[in-house]
Amino acid sequence: MNILLDTDVLLDVGLWREPWAKRSKAILDLCEAHVVSGFVAWHTVSNVFYLVRHQAGSDARPYIDGLLRFVEVAQVGHAEMQLALRLDMSDLEDAMQAAAAAACGAGRIVTRNARDFKRSPIPAVTPKGLLREMAKDASR
Repeated sequence: MNILLDTDVLLDVGLWREPWAKRSKAILDLCEAHVVSGFVAWHTVSNVFYLVRHQAGSDARPYIDGLLRFVEVAQVGHAEMQLALRLDMSDLEDAMQAAAAAACGAGRIVTRNARDFKRSPIPAVTPKGLLREMAKDASR
């Protein structure tokens, strides 16, 4: 399954934000083990860089470089931006995430703010929810 990782999931790990960091890290571990195929939106990378630098006071390049060893950047362009503008979502950044998810064939957007994606064409799930889904599927 392809998943798109929202910025907050990456920040939870990069800044080790409790109480969410462990579940978000578990999602990244699934990507690294190739249990799922992880993707990020292009603009997520710059958001993570900026926020880690300003909140942790450190260079986020090593963290991002490590992520890109097992997470792909969704291929997006003009058409995806037009899609994001057409989506009936109140936040453009969330709509851009949804358009990137569609572009990479994601089955889920993994985010802590699933409610912000109610009108997304790609269903959103929290890290906890995805882990629960995967455990249920594994037990079948």
